[in-house]
Amino acid sequence: MASVHSDETELPQNEKLVIAASSLGTVFEWYDFYLYGLLATIISAQFFSGVNETTAFIFALAAFAAGFAVRPFGAILFGRIGDLVGRKNTFLVTMAIMGLSTFAVGLLPSYASIGVAAPLILVLLRLLQGLALGGEYGGAATYVAEHAPDHRRGLYTSFIQTTATLGLFAALLVVISIRWSMGEEAFAAWGWRLPFIVSIVLLGVSMWIRLKLNESPVFRKMKAEGKTSKAPLTEAFARWGNLKIVLIALFGAVAGQAVVWYTGQFYALFFLEKAMRVDGATANIMIAIALAIGTPGFVFFGWLSDRIGRKKIILVGCALAALTYFPLFQGLSRAANPALYQAQASSPVTVIASDSECSVQFDPIGRNKFDRSSCDIAKSYLAKSGISYANVEAPGGSIAQVRIGATTLAGVDPRGLDDAARGAAIRAFQDRTKVALAAAGYPDKADPAAINKPLAILILTILVLYVTMVYGPIAALLVELFPTRIRYTSMSLPYHIGNGWFGGFLPTTAFAMVAATGDIYYGLWYPIVVAALTVVIGLLLLPETFRNKIED
Repeated sequence: MASVHSDETELPQNEKLVIAASSLGTVFEWYDFYLYGLLATIISAQFFSGVNETTAFIFALAAFAAGFAVRPFGAILFGRIGDLVGRKNTFLVTMAIMGLSTFAVGLLPSYASIGVAAPLILVLLRLLQGLALGGEYGGAATYVAEHAPDHRRGLYTSFIQTTATLGLFAALLVVISIRWSMGEEAFAAWGWRLPFIVSIVLLGVSMWIRLKLNESPVFRKMKAEGKTSKAPLTEAFARWGNLKIVLIALFGAVAGQAVVWYTGQFYALFFLEKAMRVDGATANIMIAIALAIGTPGFVFFGWLSDRIGRKKIILVGCALAALTYFPLFQGLSRAANPALYQAQASSPVTVIASDSECSVQFDPIGRNKFDRSSCDIAKSYLAKSGISYANVEAPGGSIAQVRIGATTLAGVDPRGLDDAARGAAIRAFQDRTKVALAAAGYPDKADPAAINKPLAILILTILVLYVTMVYGPIAALLVELFPTRIRYTSMSLPYHIGNGWFGGFLPTTAFAMVAATGDIYYGLWYPIVVAALTVVIGLLLLPETFRNKIED
């Protein structure tokens, strides 16, 4: 067998197989995991229809985030197994769990069929997916890195870094194809299940390919020499020397990488659909084009990190994101829904109400219909309609007003009204508000013909390029930070805390921030602050690793 440290330009056949098989399997797992995110709007209607519309969407995002919440636990569980018994068999198990859980989502009855059991089972399946993904990434990245020459580790592992985006891209293509072939009505009713169901075929192909792989040479050598860890969790997290590196990796690299990743590839999609009211098919296509243009950046920045270092590329990407998110998303608003953008500029909406009568427009237990105060009635309608608004404090006890440009509408006073009278008054208020919004130029939805698609795709591509900067080199950096005997465990935990918690909760947190304030851009403060903190911590504490040996 050719040396894994060959300087030949052409990869030996076994190393091509390593990269191809590891990458293809990981693409499949990301495809499974991100189908849910792409279909969050439809899933909110299918499985969370027992609550108000705004809360249902945030619940759907929370179930999306549930899979991320358990990723660190999957990292601990499968990381320990991977360091004890090997990389290959561990990620075969994670792939099977992921594939079967995804297939089951496609068969799950809706809320209308089985009631509250539907969202509970859905969340359980998402938790299984999260556990599986927590074990998959660290194994695949470690496996490829341990086959790579020292001077090409960034390049080799960058192919693993493309898999998350390629999985998202594959999911987008499948969703777009099915949507176009059957139409939006049929897709929303039952066609959304098909992308989940066909994944069972991808599972079979991916398992067959990965069964052809051997264990990594670095792990085989360590095992032959009797140097494997007997207690990888203890060595990784109970000894300060290694735990300190885990924490530096988390806060000085991965946290910022995670929020940039999820802002560029998921929050942007949700922003187009919910805030800009672009139809799902058009939003999916624009995101898919941006991903196709930007994806080679993963390999480029992985290759570049072998020459100039991992740290500086990741931190520059975080800094650029923190500095430019506000103007980029404002530009995306102008391009995606110019009528809405113009209306917000010429006729801004303001809610004039007492704070003491206003609730946050998110109900964690799903029981608040936001119909008990004039403020809640006004804000609930605006939030459901995707209208950005400012807040002005009014004297306590006063009835809320909605100002649209120069027009002021009196709110509903629900006090003393029975259910029927209150419902009629709310409907009348909503009708008046809808007419006033239309008169001020607020559209019900984005006009596909008016979307400046080249500009929107350009902005989305810039967001994706930021993703490639921070994500392309991250696997090589994490592998190089930790010794072989506890590498799988050590690198998996900061990666999955960062991407599972800081990144995975980003859409839910950001949209809850928007719902709380009424400002469609307010949620951007979350990724901006995290990315900026990562730049500071990374500059001060994160070591450069690209010249490190990994055979120890």
